[in-house]
Amino acid sequence: MPQFTIKTTYHLPLFRHSIYSAGTPEAACRLAIADNDWSGQREDYESSGESHVTGIWQGADAAYRGQANSVPPHFGEAVQRKAAQLELMLGLLKIIVGDAKARRPTPPGWLGKAEWAIGRGEAIVEGARDRVEPGDAP
Repeated sequence: MPQFTIKTTYHLPLFRHSIYSAGTPEAACRLAIADNDWSGQREDYESSGESHVTGIWQGADAAYRGQANSVPPHFGEAVQRKAAQLELMLGLLKIIVGDAKARRPTPPGWLGKAEWAIGRGEAIVEGARDRVEPGDAP
């Protein structure tokens, strides 16, 4: 049976408590974001992100020694999957709305892609596997 070396990752947030004098909460937030002094940082283990796969290599102890395999999208970080899905759905929506404004029919291929994107978005929200894109092998 084949062996694979899998790199999994999780993000560990760092935090700091700092005091800022400002006229409004918004101004204090701007000061905090602009502050580059993280010398008093602490790790926030309670808020760490989920584990996700960031690399796959065929073979034992094969990390970075050969061609990496593609990571199936549903094993990626959820926030990145959601960001990519937002970009995809925004693009599809712009095409469909543009067709509607121009009073031209949206080509059937775009409607099929939109239906696939809706299903993929639902899968991401549910934490399930991504749907196979139309035209891709299952």
